[in-house]
Amino acid sequence: MGMGEAAPTIVWFRQDLRLLDNRALSAAVAERRPVVPLYVLPADRGGWAMGGASRWWLHHSLASLSASLESNGAGLVLRRGEPARVVEELAAECGAATVHANVCPEPLAARLQAAGRELVRHRGFTLFDPDVIKTRAGGTYGTFTPFANAVLGAGDPPLPEPDAIPSPSIQPRSEALADWDLLPSHPDWSPGLSATFTPGEPSARAQGRAFLRGAVRNYDTGRNLPGQNLTSMLSPHLHWGEISAASLWHAVHRRPPDRAAQTFANELIWRDFAAYLLWHNPTLPDRPLRQEFENLPWRHDPAGLRAWQRGQTGIPIVDAGMRQLWQTGWMHNRVRMVVASFLVKHLLVHWRLGAQWFWDTLVDADLGANSMNWQWAAGTGIDSQPFFRIFNPVTQGEKFDADGAYVRRFVPELARLPGKFLHAPWLAPPLVLAEAGVLLGRTYPVPIVDLAAGRTRALEVWRHTVGGGATASANA
Repeated sequence: MGMGEAAPTIVWFRQDLRLLDNRALSAAVAERRPVVPLYVLPADRGGWAMGGASRWWLHHSLASLSASLESNGAGLVLRRGEPARVVEELAAECGAATVHANVCPEPLAARLQAAGRELVRHRGFTLFDPDVIKTRAGGTYGTFTPFANAVLGAGDPPLPEPDAIPSPSIQPRSEALADWDLLPSHPDWSPGLSATFTPGEPSARAQGRAFLRGAVRNYDTGRNLPGQNLTSMLSPHLHWGEISAASLWHAVHRRPPDRAAQTFANELIWRDFAAYLLWHNPTLPDRPLRQEFENLPWRHDPAGLRAWQRGQTGIPIVDAGMRQLWQTGWMHNRVRMVVASFLVKHLLVHWRLGAQWFWDTLVDADLGANSMNWQWAAGTGIDSQPFFRIFNPVTQGEKFDADGAYVRRFVPELARLPGKFLHAPWLAPPLVLAEAGVLLGRTYPVPIVDLAAGRTRALEVWRHTVGGGATASANA
């Protein structure tokens, strides 16, 4: 800070790597003081340290944010360490009395007040403040529909991007982004990620506009068809805060009301619900919310887990999804449900192992959404699919990938197989397999589990440990 210059204010960027509708940034600029934008690379969080795909995205998103800030007159300060300590140290270093930050779903301690500095919190990651949404009795919601009804129609309109961001005459020290080693080394699988996504706020805005002009019209049905490009593809941009949920929410509600747009709006609320559950249940990533599942005897099956991770289970729709994940850092939502059900029910492998693989490989890996959705698939969470409802992956493939476009793209060794047998190649006659160039066990694996036997095993384990005398539902 130069002599005679007003004390600066710090904007602590977290999962809000944007200038448009950034409440912390707008509030800091409104103070008419020099602004010091800060991003802290946090210390590893044990088993939930940032995964490889997330690190790739973060590198490019920070590079984009830095360029945007510089074009508006400010420089991004990069520091590593325990976030609260780093923020305190930078505030003392530059004489800042105020720190503005948008609240993230992961609870993080803020110790600034002990040092006589003010921390001003803003809502930035979610549509709604998770601390404010309460039942009539003052409690927290445990199911989605009442939560959605409580928040429907609420929410503040998005804020504009600041015209300019004043900067201190002496810029605080910043670490170099390249020194953080966020990008993958050998083997480098990132070309598939960069061919699918462009991190950063400009790309997020463009993707949002394109979706709202086109695919949103068919979203209510199209979002279930993995072979077609009818989803928003905005999940990683939303996770990193390159576009705000509020801006999408209000853009959707400016459209003439229709079922497709409302379906997308509900997905934004589902995202808020995940953040809300994590906020009020910090053990969500590691412990089942339904305590009766604490002692369910999951199987130790490293070979099965590895086959699932590599997309070599012999179940085409499952393998297509797992290969899409590895190749692009993303997986279609309908297929996420199918592969999760297969792992935790047909293989009876612990849901947390699936969540950990998604955490490492998804560019949209979000602690709340990842944990809640895996517990939903496993039947161990609040408002979850019952454990005894077990997806039949063949039925799911035939219903939602009827023309086989998705499987043929990601499991090309089956591309010449007739549609009648594409989702269950083990049922094809030998001549049909031969004509399609498929040799089960060599060019494509035989199923690692018999689907009927795996389903029966899961239901038996569930009945003896959790379900008592409940009756199982039919395959979905």
